[in-house]
Amino acid sequence: MTLAPHPQRAATERLVREVVRSILPGVSEELIGGKRHLKDLGADSVDRVEIIGLLIERTGISTPMSEFSDVPDIDAMVDLLCREQQR
Repeated sequence: MTLAPHPQRAATERLVREVVRSILPGVSEELIGGKRHLKDLGADSVDRVEIIGLLIERTGISTPMSEFSDVPDIDAMVDLLCREQQR
């Protein structure tokens, strides 16, 4: 479920697209978002760890990687990042 718009949501969505494309350069930017999971974009387990690690680093959050294991899709990942950035 997507949360009410967070002031930084658009910036967070851009960051997610940027990070995903840096790890998966062959993926079209239009595909990165919505109800797609990183696996749907061709990310293997190592790619997913790299993507999440970079997102944690770039956002400055202190959320453990394990919090991302149950994230069902990219929208939910953006929600989690926004929520954690508000803390």
